[in-house]
Amino acid sequence: MVTLPRYRAPNSRRRALADAAGEAGSVSRYNSRLDARRAFRIRRLAPLYLIPILSLAVQAGLIVHVIKTGRNMLWIWAIALLPFVGSLAYTVVEILPAALGGRTARRAKTGVRRLFDPDRDLRRASAEVEISGNVDARRRLAEELFERGQFDAAIDVYHGGLKGIFEHDPTLLFGLARAQFAKRDFAAARITLERLTQHNADFKSPDAELLYARTLEAQDALEEAEHVYAALAPGFPGAEARLRYGVLLKRRGKLPEAQRVLKDLLDGAKLGPAHYRRAQAEWLERARRELG
Repeated sequence: MVTLPRYRAPNSRRRALADAAGEAGSVSRYNSRLDARRAFRIRRLAPLYLIPILSLAVQAGLIVHVIKTGRNMLWIWAIALLPFVGSLAYTVVEILPAALGGRTARRAKTGVRRLFDPDRDLRRASAEVEISGNVDARRRLAEELFERGQFDAAIDVYHGGLKGIFEHDPTLLFGLARAQFAKRDFAAARITLERLTQHNADFKSPDAELLYARTLEAQDALEEAEHVYAALAPGFPGAEARLRYGVLLKRRGKLPEAQRVLKDLLDGAKLGPAHYRRAQAEWLERARRELG
């Protein structure tokens, strides 16, 4: 019997088998890395999937708040149809003022209301005048018109309230003078302010005195205006009166006095609290320019 030698695969076949095994291992490692990347991406994006859920939860909570607290039902539509804007507006207008109760919150509420319904307060004030016709209602309507630059209309409303026992009402007269001054009817404003003083000896208003000084200055009654400014500026609650006094002195050629007034204003502001400097920033900056 002849014994045949054991068959051995050629080297090329062995190499092919080894390459196939290596490729299988490489594919396995690639798949592992791909799975790891997918898992990382899913973990990273997971919070984003929660945003719609949280948004719906916030909307639902706010809508429940609208119903329970008896707010205007139009808020429900605003929150439902405008998820971000409606929810933000409702929070600022209805929730924050009730929670904080401060001046900033009230201003934010007023600002947002005017953004969505700019004529709301004007309509309300007009309705109050038609219903009651009392002096307070007229004053509020006139102030709304003044804020919108409708000076002629404001003047008419003020005149309508200056009747009977309110013929010389100081609040109405001051408002009327403001509207006349804003209209640049300086002669009428001066007459109104002098009428206010004549019939209301006990009425003290730094703002009214400042307006009177500005009215005299606008009419080129500079000497009279200087006397009013000089008496008013030291005790005026703010920097505007002293700034205007210094500017008038400079206009009249009294440079040393003007520089002293303006420098004292700025030096005093440096010693004052930060909130005072922020509130009076406009006038302080003008004083620096005048000195410069």
